[in-house]
Amino acid sequence: MTLETWLAFTAASAVLLVIPGPTILLVVSYALGQGWRTALPMAVGVALGDFTAMTLSLLGLGAVLAASATLFTVLKWCGAAYLVWLGIKLWRAGGALDAKPRTDAASAAKMLGHAWLVTALNPKGLTFFIAFLPQFIDPKLALLPQIGVFGATFLTLAFANVITYALIASRARRVVQNPRTMRAINRTGGSLLIGAGIATVALRAGQA
Repeated sequence: MTLETWLAFTAASAVLLVIPGPTILLVVSYALGQGWRTALPMAVGVALGDFTAMTLSLLGLGAVLAASATLFTVLKWCGAAYLVWLGIKLWRAGGALDAKPRTDAASAAKMLGHAWLVTALNPKGLTFFIAFLPQFIDPKLALLPQIGVFGATFLTLAFANVITYALIASRARRVVQNPRTMRAINRTGGSLLIGAGIATVALRAGQA
């Protein structure tokens, strides 16, 4: 792949990971209740969960690409439409981050397992990977090297994102509980998702 493609994927992934979802709510809840020590086990659990979801999604994408290049192109169009819809939904979302501190004493293994389950079994995550990853995959190039680079990049960013959220939540609780802050994150992420979807459609149309 080109350096530009990788940079675009990295930038898009970083933005998308910052947007709060079920996984981030879980991370913040543990961090608010038990402090910065939750950061590492939660980050490992989330990374493993993302790896699981991504692997399942990529197996499906590989099957689609092997079956038909035309079907893969259709999937890209559907994915672009999904990104626009998700962006609109995020823009309209409120600014509240409903994460209540977890006061139950949980071991590192329990936190890791909880984070893995929530991340891996989230159907929205599977749908998102199927919609998001095809936008950056070039069907003319070997699939496995692309998957390897994208997967490693995304998991590294996901790990760093969870560490950051956990540390902020444990040390600066007002930041993650501030509706204005979360509203700004949602609207910024939503705008970028809408832009990414529209840009993808425009690119496809220009190549047609």
